[in-house]
Order: sequence, then C-alpha cells, then structure tokens
Amino acid sequence: MLPIADSFEHDYRGCEILYGRGRASELSAVLADRGLGDALVVCGANVGANDDLMDRIRGGLDDRLAGVFDGTTPDKRVETAYDLLDKRAEVGADTLVAVGGGSSLDIARQAALLDVDDRDLAELRDDAAEGPDALGSLAPGSDPLLPVVVIPTTFAGADLSTGGSLEVLPADESPTGQPLTVSGDGPMPVVDLADPALFETTPSSALAGSAMNGFDKGIETPYARDATPVSDAAAVHGLRLLSDSLPRVAGDRPETEAAADRAVVGALLVQLDRRISVIHAFGHGFARRYDVQQGDVHAAVAPHVLAYLFDEVDASRRALAAGFGVDVDGRDDDAIAEDVVDAVAAIRGALPVPERLRDLPATAEGDLPAIAEYVADDWCMDRAPEELDATPEAIEGVLRSAW
Repeated sequence: MLPIADSFEHDYRGCEILYGRGRASELSAVLADRGLGDALVVCGANVGANDDLMDRIRGGLDDRLAGVFDGTTPDKRVETAYDLLDKRAEVGADTLVAVGGGSSLDIARQAALLDVDDRDLAELRDDAAEGPDALGSLAPGSDPLLPVVVIPTTFAGADLSTGGSLEVLPADESPTGQPLTVSGDGPMPVVDLADPALFETTPSSALAGSAMNGFDKGIETPYARDATPVSDAAAVHGLRLLSDSLPRVAGDRPETEAAADRAVVGALLVQLDRRISVIHAFGHGFARRYDVQQGDVHAAVAPHVLAYLFDEVDASRRALAAGFGVDVDGRDDDAIAEDVVDAVAAIRGALPVPERLRDLPATAEGDLPAIAEYVADDWCMDRAPEELDATPEAIEGVLRSAW
C-alpha cells in the first residue's frame, strides 16, 4: 500500500492546497495568515443543515464568520449568484468560503467574476436572448476583487479549477433551444482546504456519483492528446489511491479512516494538470438534453467508452494498467485493455451508481442519436486521442452498448 503524508501543503497554479485531517479547525488562522477578512460561507441547503459538518466550519472560522448563504443548487442559476452577492453585501464579508460539492464551489467562483462584470441580471438576460455571441463571458480581462476559499466535501474534483458556469436562460427560453450559460475565466481559488474528516460527514449516496466524476478525470488524462509525463504521473498515482479507497468510502467495501484519507489525496492528484476528454464529453452531451448528475452518466458509460477507445487506438492502456495494478509483463495489448475495462467496471460495481443509461431518470432511447451529435461536437472531444475518428455514428454505438 502506497504511503501518504498525514498533512501537506502544495502550491498549484496560485492556489494553496492545505491537506490534513482536522485542518478545518485552522480556518480562522488560514484567513488571517493570508490577509483575508471575514467570510461568508457558501453552500447548499443540505450542507447548511448538516450540523456535523457546519459546526466544524463555524468553529474553525470562529469570529471571522460573517454569515452563511445556503442557497446554492445543482441548477447553478445566475440568479443564485446575484443572491449570494446581495448576502455578501448585507453581512459585510470580504471573502467567500465555498463548502460542499461542485455546485457551491462553481457558484462562488463565478459570483466573484459576476461581482466585477458590468451587467446586471436584466442586461445579462437581454444579451442571452440575442444568443451566445452577445452574451459572451463574465468580466473579460478583469480580475475578481473577492477572494474565494474552497472546501470540498465530495470527490467531483471541482476545487482545483477556475471553472463552472451559470445558467442564464433555460432551454425553453433560449434562442438555441438549449440551456444558455455564462462563465468567466478567473483566477484559481486562494486556498483549497482538503480535510478528510469533512468528507466523512457527506452521505455515501452523495459521494458515489461525485466519486465517478472525479475518478474519471484520472482515467482520461493519460489518453488525452495533450497529456504529458507530468500529468500522467499525477493521474496514475491518483488512480492507485482511488481504486481501493473509493469503494470503501462511497461503496460496499468496509470503510476505514485511512481509506478516506487516501481517497481525498487521490482526488487531489487526479486534478493536478488534468485533461478531461471523451468520458466528460459524454456527460456534457446528456446535460444538453436532461437534468442529470454527471457522475451518474460517467458511471453508466465509462467502461463502454474505454472499450471503444481501446478498439480504435492505444489510449495509453499501459499507463492506465499501472494505475489499476493490472499486470502487463509478457501480455498483449488486447488482454491488458480488457483487464483495465474490467477494473473500471469493478470499481463502478462497488458503488451505488447506475450501470446502464436506461436507469438514469427521464432518459429515452430515442434521444441517443441527438445526444451522439452533442457528444461529437463537445469541446472535450478536442482532447480525444489524435488518431480517434469519433463520428456521431460511432458514439451512438457506444451509447447503445451502455443503454
């Protein structure tokens, strides 16, 4: 078993990663040491009502807690970000501390950009009604004035990024017939505080879907066309840690404190220099048709996407084999590929996640051709292996095998 440190600190693209069990108790000092003022905690209703988690956040912030905004939702509506900024003005907070899953972390970061965008809600909607080109991005060329600290409690892997988007118009109001979103490319969070004890307060049902989403970042990076030895090293080491720990933390295998620690470190590693690619494109394709959790889509399609990739290209199967502990000595490429697919399917099978697309809510088999078109056109496909000819027809075949 690969050892991990009890705690560590690491600078990643301007974001200070602070890892360690119990480090939430240091929050007040973390803000003070970096010259950050009082904090508004940003979270969803479920996190806000989870006293086991929130008591640790409130205790850690102590007299630096200005207030709590618990209105984020998976819809990530732009109105929510405006409400967040109103709450921040009301309590006089100087810093946002986003706690929970990807929705809360994304909304906090994009709210910081919205804070320096010149448009109000009505102007954003008017621009959106004219189409994506008129809507553009948030605060282009501007730097946010509102620092953001992120405290993840799921494995989705949204903490080490500038990303996220806000829905401005739903599909039935959008000129494109699809939900119209806006986002901006701001700086990284100031701090990413990763405390395994906080993950243990999250229900396993919420961890499972996020586990597949984060796990797939490690799977995709080695086969991305712009992968490097550095990105491969982080992804493969992260997969080694996640392969055994995720089924223990979010699945049906016996849970241990050490497993939670290893899962959190693994989730951090697969984000470093990550290259999301084909599996994420499948998730995005479904998001354009349905309100569905990305991790659930990933769970249903990941083994099938990998099998398709291995049939068409090498897809860095030996690097992935190293991540899953698959023996490669004296074995041919087909046998290695089969074992990697089986390893991914086994980890998925240990988690309470859908194994077939037909098990996702509100999905219809008749939509698969349209979804295949969306997948083929998704920006993540720009990182697919260079030799891959991912036609809509080929993608539809993968979807039907996962159906």
